[in-house]
Amino acid sequence: MDAHAEIKRAIDAYKEKAVKLSHAIHEHPELRFEEKFAASELTAAAEELGLKVERGVGDMPTAFRAEFGGEGPIVAIMAEYDALPNGHSCGHNLIAGAALTAVAGLSHIRNHLPGRIAFLGTPAEEGGGGKILLLNRGVLERVDAAMMAHPMDAEYRTMPALATQQLKIAFHGRAAHASLAPWDGASALTAIVQLFQSLDSLRLHLRDGSRLHGIITNGGQAVNIIPELTECQILARGKTSTYAKGIGERIARCAEAAALATGTTTEVRVTGGYKNMINNMSIADRYAAHSETLGTRSPVARPDIPTGSTDMGDISHAMPAIHPIFAISSHGEGSCHEDAFVRHADSARAYDAMIRVGKAMAMTAYDLLAEPELLEAAKAEFAERQES
Repeated sequence: MDAHAEIKRAIDAYKEKAVKLSHAIHEHPELRFEEKFAASELTAAAEELGLKVERGVGDMPTAFRAEFGGEGPIVAIMAEYDALPNGHSCGHNLIAGAALTAVAGLSHIRNHLPGRIAFLGTPAEEGGGGKILLLNRGVLERVDAAMMAHPMDAEYRTMPALATQQLKIAFHGRAAHASLAPWDGASALTAIVQLFQSLDSLRLHLRDGSRLHGIITNGGQAVNIIPELTECQILARGKTSTYAKGIGERIARCAEAAALATGTTTEVRVTGGYKNMINNMSIADRYAAHSETLGTRSPVARPDIPTGSTDMGDISHAMPAIHPIFAISSHGEGSCHEDAFVRHADSARAYDAMIRVGKAMAMTAYDLLAEPELLEAAKAEFAERQES
């Protein structure tokens, strides 16, 4: 049996269903941990393929796992499907569609698989860290390697994703009448403005590639009262988890200084963070080879390209993993988190790329099961490249 040819034939036959499902998810955007429609559609599709689906894994109602194949190693193919407030501006409907496409191809030859495939539904990538929760709660035990693919405005076999640290900061002041006796108050708003000014100054001293952004979520309670409570969210990014944590510590010191200067108090809480992505080149190179046979070059991304962050980074610190990116728009036409990308994520170009990527992932997953030397090389590389 020519496994690769069978996988591609099965995917071609499944294309219409995969595109229809991805479009349906696109038309029903759901925020992190609320992806009831998407999870329902994906689990129903997996059951239609004859797979046994376990819902609510990792104590998350919108997470799922479907495993199939023979005895041997386990390769996880991961689906994301949460949206942002402006819709599917990160194209997670395509991530889900590509994962399902790969699973459809592999399930067609399930009786001939020399190992197992785990189809994993991973909620809340956009700030919720669903994969981290699945990892910490044992859902990925015994998994030997993992993969997913992400749409963007470029094509690469790797993604140099940054580590993050998320913080929530509050300032507590003292209320007073803003006109009658403002001198009796201590302004939490002044403190938070001072913090943001300090963060703007801090950016100058961060290493290249680092990022620092924040929003004020509570700027006061009434315009004629000296604000006694303000709150903000800050996201720090760095090339390693250690450096992102260090930025977070500097942010906390800026908050303490702002509180001291304004006669207020501050409360700083670290609410989460993602690790940087360790791209496993043994697997990524095989994915790129399959991509090229399908007509698309997938080069190695330069380490200095503008990039974001993903909880797939945490997976890559636990096992060999890849996170290739695929082009659904041309550079300059709009990329992730922009309104224009919502339209790109529901285009003919996007769906054609989704099917192609599903084929490349499926053939790569098969090779990891069928070629012990490939999986051994991936594991050896993983052991050598552990980073903080």
